[in-house]
Amino acid sequence: MKKFIIRRFIFLIISILAATLIVFSLSRLQGDPRNVMLNVGYTSPEQWEAWGKAFHLDKPMIVQYLIWMGKGIFQGDFGDSLKTGRPVMEMVIGFAPASLQLGVSATLFVLLTGVPIGVLSAVKRGSIWDVIGRTFAVFGQALPPFWLGIMLILIFSVNLGWLPSGTRGHDASGILERSTFFIMPAVTLGWLASAGLMRLVRSSMLEVLDSEYVKLARAKGVSGSAIVWKHAFRNALIPPLTFSALILVGFIGGTVVTETVFAWPGLGQMTYTAIINNDFPLMTAAVLVFTLVYVIAIFIIDILYAFIDPRIRYT
Repeated sequence: MKKFIIRRFIFLIISILAATLIVFSLSRLQGDPRNVMLNVGYTSPEQWEAWGKAFHLDKPMIVQYLIWMGKGIFQGDFGDSLKTGRPVMEMVIGFAPASLQLGVSATLFVLLTGVPIGVLSAVKRGSIWDVIGRTFAVFGQALPPFWLGIMLILIFSVNLGWLPSGTRGHDASGILERSTFFIMPAVTLGWLASAGLMRLVRSSMLEVLDSEYVKLARAKGVSGSAIVWKHAFRNALIPPLTFSALILVGFIGGTVVTETVFAWPGLGQMTYTAIINNDFPLMTAAVLVFTLVYVIAIFIIDILYAFIDPRIRYT
């Protein structure tokens, strides 16, 4: 087990270095960052040189990368936002709680819908419940999140007036009222993952329900509920557990779309705004933060999976 953890940790370090190199390279695809940060036609040579020294753009590319990585990774200093003038790391920390709350809410929606529907669809194989479950999975994986979010706003906010159309609900008077602001964004963000989890739970349950030991339990007169929850569900849990851990990672990309549609003040909307405004320091920092979260989350998932299924340690 120690060797497995060491191998995965070495892979984590290599992945982080590769991620920083890729993000830095992407930030230089448009050439000199001063072309993005400054209005070239109205910039004096002195101002051009001053910005070059401030951002170390007068140095070789490899030196720029080492300085950028050292200040960003080890010191948390990504510079100041060109739009607001605030420190980039301060903005990232300020927007992160909203994205975390939305991610947790969406994860709860995924688990509370995908798992029960998947189990019911497997147990009632071939019935109308199975058809409903599979239809839910097909539509869940086919509907674009931005379209789903807009439709939810039109139906439940504009037409019916049941739910607020956006924002985080800072001015809500109580927990119950504030929770209504989470419903549509959480459903939009978690819909695709819920459909995927439902299909995985269903296939895992069907595989276990068709196994010999379950057939033997039925022959011995074990009750149906005991077979489903004690024998089948417990043994079919490993693949869904791994997928559930990946759900939060998958939300990283979805937050940009969901938070933009619902005006949710999180990292996703911050990233979108940085791209629109050509806010170079904030844009690169946001992409790097998303990448690091993804890489570290994958490392944690690998370790947890090795504890759940010892066979993984030897592969």
